[in-house]
Amino acid sequence: MTDIVDELKWRGLIALSTDEDALRKAFADGPVTFYCGFDPTAPSLHLGNLVQILTMRRIQEAGNRPLALVGGATGLIGDPKPTSERTLNDPEVVAGWVERLRAQIEPLLHFDGPNAAVMVNNLDWTQGLSAIEFLRDIGKHFRVNKMIAKEAVARRLNSEHGISYTEFSYQILQGMDFLQLYRRYGCTLQTGGSDQWGNLTSGTDLIHRVEPGAVVHALGTPLITKADGTKFGKTESGTVWLDPEMTTPYAFYQFWLNTDDRDISKFLRIFSFRSRQEIEELERQTAERPQARAAQRALAEELTTLVHGAEQTAAVVAASQALFGQGDLAELDERTLAAALSEVPHVRVAEPAPVVDLFAEVGLVPSKSAARRTIKEGGAYVNNVKVTAEDAVPAREDLIHGRWLVLRRGKKNLAAVEVAGA
Repeated sequence: MTDIVDELKWRGLIALSTDEDALRKAFADGPVTFYCGFDPTAPSLHLGNLVQILTMRRIQEAGNRPLALVGGATGLIGDPKPTSERTLNDPEVVAGWVERLRAQIEPLLHFDGPNAAVMVNNLDWTQGLSAIEFLRDIGKHFRVNKMIAKEAVARRLNSEHGISYTEFSYQILQGMDFLQLYRRYGCTLQTGGSDQWGNLTSGTDLIHRVEPGAVVHALGTPLITKADGTKFGKTESGTVWLDPEMTTPYAFYQFWLNTDDRDISKFLRIFSFRSRQEIEELERQTAERPQARAAQRALAEELTTLVHGAEQTAAVVAASQALFGQGDLAELDERTLAAALSEVPHVRVAEPAPVVDLFAEVGLVPSKSAARRTIKEGGAYVNNVKVTAEDAVPAREDLIHGRWLVLRRGKKNLAAVEVAGA
């Protein structure tokens, strides 16, 4: 492998570093033990967290040892949000979320071999710590003037909401994490998003104060932006989660498949484990034949397989193809079909109705007369079968899994009807 710092830079994954040359030397002298933290402030990780996990995996595959920290302690507090105070969750809830996040991280790192990953929980070194010990042994090394200058804190201080002492203290807890991992595992690097830079450097500052001569590093990845101005990792239906119950594998696949051509090169470099040559070839194909969406399909399949497994990926690819007339809808399992149809306009009816009524009701056409015109022009399909009669009414035996009708106008406009009484 090429120098890991060069590799990360080529992939656009370095926004900030405490000392890039020193970090490069540390990797060269390696192996480096490093960590990244994930707070259980929700029951699932999301695409922003995936950036960090996959960055950890790249560094691990370059011969270094990752520590994946799921913050059972910091998750009880939460890092300062830009706009308002976080809602504090019950300890039992947070403990449950810790286990869910661990289960999402574990398949994405290597937990065997000479550089096997280790899962850690900062509750292990905080739950037995008294307030007096915390203030005397850790708090005395932090200067308030530096703490309030941190970007996340400064934003809140200047807002109408202010900031509580609880969230203000978060950076001390994160700094203590780095110190504990340095002492317990010889950890000398922390990675994270550049928006967490103040928290990352609180750890390096603390170690420099209490461990004279220690050489430690912080590395910040850039915030990912989209060319159209919308927030990365968000869709019309909300955040894209890694949990299949919160974002279905079909919706996850479609997110990547729908990547803007202007973003696909950046996303390939950040998320794909393909080689430079393979990525550059996909970039060339996008430039020459964007309508084929080869890069989007490649990335969608790679990441869906990585997060949800090959079997789920095969199911969602089959569903994606079948919905547009390139496969048998009846062969799709009910759960995958329901997930796919939840992503398109759909209505619920008590009984099958005339096709013209259904097309108008679900919004594929503006009116019944427009539906008749679509049928006459040969552009109306029900379950991938062309509708030829303007008075056609689907029968109950036409319902897929006894429940669904898939409507299509032309090649690309999809909708669904669920028959409630079926």
